[in-house]
Amino acid sequence: MIKNSAVEMAKALSSNEISSVELTQAHLDQISKVDTDVHAFLHVDSEGALAQARDVDARRKAGEKLAPLAGVPLALKDVLVQKGIPTTCGSKMLEGWRPPYDSTVVSRLKDNGIIILGKTNMDEFAMGSSTENSAYGPTHNPWDLARIPGGSGGGSSAALAAFEAPLAIGTDTGGSIRQPAAVTGTVGVKPTYGGVSRYGLVAFSSSLDQAGPCARTVLDAAYLHEAIGGYDRMDSTSINAPIPPVVEAAKNGNVKGMTIGVIKELQGDGYQPGVLKLFNQSLELLASLGAEIVEVSCKYFDYALAAYYLIAPSECSSNLARFDAMRYGIRVGEGSAEEVMSATRQQGFGREVKRRIILGTYALSSGYYDAYYGSAQKVRTLISRDFEAAFAKADVLVSPTAPTTAFKIGEKANDPIAMYLNDIATIPTNLAGIGGMSIPSGLAEEDGLPAGFQIMAPAMKDDRMYQVGSALEAALLSKWGKPILDNAPSLGAR
Repeated sequence: MIKNSAVEMAKALSSNEISSVELTQAHLDQISKVDTDVHAFLHVDSEGALAQARDVDARRKAGEKLAPLAGVPLALKDVLVQKGIPTTCGSKMLEGWRPPYDSTVVSRLKDNGIIILGKTNMDEFAMGSSTENSAYGPTHNPWDLARIPGGSGGGSSAALAAFEAPLAIGTDTGGSIRQPAAVTGTVGVKPTYGGVSRYGLVAFSSSLDQAGPCARTVLDAAYLHEAIGGYDRMDSTSINAPIPPVVEAAKNGNVKGMTIGVIKELQGDGYQPGVLKLFNQSLELLASLGAEIVEVSCKYFDYALAAYYLIAPSECSSNLARFDAMRYGIRVGEGSAEEVMSATRQQGFGREVKRRIILGTYALSSGYYDAYYGSAQKVRTLISRDFEAAFAKADVLVSPTAPTTAFKIGEKANDPIAMYLNDIATIPTNLAGIGGMSIPSGLAEEDGLPAGFQIMAPAMKDDRMYQVGSALEAALLSKWGKPILDNAPSLGAR
């Protein structure tokens, strides 16, 4: 049962083939069996999850009409607060903190009867592409335990790939949902900025952060998207508009007559040959389904990485100023306020977080603001205009999700630029605030590891991603004859 899709699990629950308690316990057993090796979870809330499951079972038995995913378990990235449950953001700075309230995403999960199994590992404060920056140790990719599961949401993607949960929540600031999905053979969606509430999401970069669904199928992601999406008055950046019809689009899965734009700048040098080969094979499949494939140029995408690494650290520098031993976080040392702050931030933050705080503080400093942060914001505008011009020619845009498959743990740990380049294809969508999705495109011939196919859609047209993603997913499944995760090591799942 744990290998089934979330939709299949929901059907089994509604027909009383299995109870939510049984389903939840099966996933808790899988976590106990494999998570010592995978380390996807930082905290497993067995008692709370089973209590939620008993409640759903009782309501179903009483004849109550329940939400589509009621009773299905989920893994929650440890950057979203859940009342009374440890929330660390992968940092020593928040070790032991138990929030006094639920984030809007958590409230909506609970309202939909979705069972929260626990909190997943992540790069500290969502800063990283490998989940090696967690203060609590790295997460391992279920395909090869010596490799990274992506980042910053590697815990959520690894939990899906190891069958520890059928659904997960991630957050995406520059690719932290999509890149982990690509390297673990799972599905990850960054909704339009403002499409899912950020209330209760511990901020890294406020103009870029976006929570979204992670799953093993496009339809599962669509149902989870509908559960957590929509307007929230508690978030000033929330879009007051209906959720795009993502479930309907995922069920439709028809690309006949659609125009799909291939972004010229997001391929070529630096991309693994096997990843590009799978990308081109996916394009051929879409063409065979009746889509028109065209090439588009987005010339300012070449500057996206540089702009991102000025904007995101600048906002991080501001957002993380609150963790000063006086307002939030641990407290280290004695003496004056300045001495305590210095000691606390020195010990509480990891190396990558410190690097980005310093970079952002410098970019915002007097005399440099216009040259760095101001210029980066101008590039952001140019990138948005590139997208607008491209969407005038195509319904959706596509690219490889990540330039390579999963690399070995430690391989890029001492080379920040090499690490940052993992997000070269995902960053532009965050800068423009539009939606992006990654689905598995197959296994690269060099190493037999998963690669991702990225689909991008205009703001609040997220349903287009699901429509194309569903069509390609079905075509690939027909070609492969079995789900991609059936090729992964069992980790006790079978």
